[in-house]
Amino acid sequence: MSTLLTMLDAFDDLPQVRNLREHTYEALGDTIVDVGCGSGRAVGELAARGVRAIGIDLDPAMIEVAIERWPIGRFHVGDATALPLDDGAVTGYRADKVLHTLAEPELAVAEARRVLARNGRAVLIGQDWDTFVIDSDDPELTRTLVHARADGMANPRVARRYRNLLLDNGFIDVTVEVHTIVWTDAGCLPVLASIAGEGSWLDGQAARARNDRLFVAVPIFLASGTRAD
Repeated sequence: MSTLLTMLDAFDDLPQVRNLREHTYEALGDTIVDVGCGSGRAVGELAARGVRAIGIDLDPAMIEVAIERWPIGRFHVGDATALPLDDGAVTGYRADKVLHTLAEPELAVAEARRVLARNGRAVLIGQDWDTFVIDSDDPELTRTLVHARADGMANPRVARRYRNLLLDNGFIDVTVEVHTIVWTDAGCLPVLASIAGEGSWLDGQAARARNDRLFVAVPIFLASGTRAD
């Protein structure tokens, strides 16, 4: 888990990602569930503003980290497709970098609709795992590595389905935005290691970072919608 935390922290610490995270908090109301909350950063940030924020994650070890890091928040072990919340219990639902891990993400979106109050807002955030843009001396190998990493996930391309998942579950006023995160320094290396593992390709990217020649861009998709009834 330490490797995953290192990767998540490196991503979440980027100024671009901090700004995007702030954007995802807009119009979620005063009672928010963050599904797949990981180490709890969003819950902690929201709770610090007086929001009743609840973090749910399937991994008990990750929930332990979240409780330690953000004692102001409320955290529970739980499944995205069966949330431990009553019908209409929250005004905002947030799922960041989680639906790609689910075999049936449509069940999670149906669950979002169930726990949202009338006029509640759902926000889905994540990357399409086929669309990492990485400058490399071996573009063919890079393409192979990116696609192999994607194919190891339950739903690597679910982000391109966010809009339809919301529409299919009765959400209205559905919008989609794309925000591109750019890395040009060694902070990206844990993410690249998760794609390629140790070896000459990663060594080449580390050398690029040392020489200020690293370039990685990741489009992040943000879809939102309102429960109307």
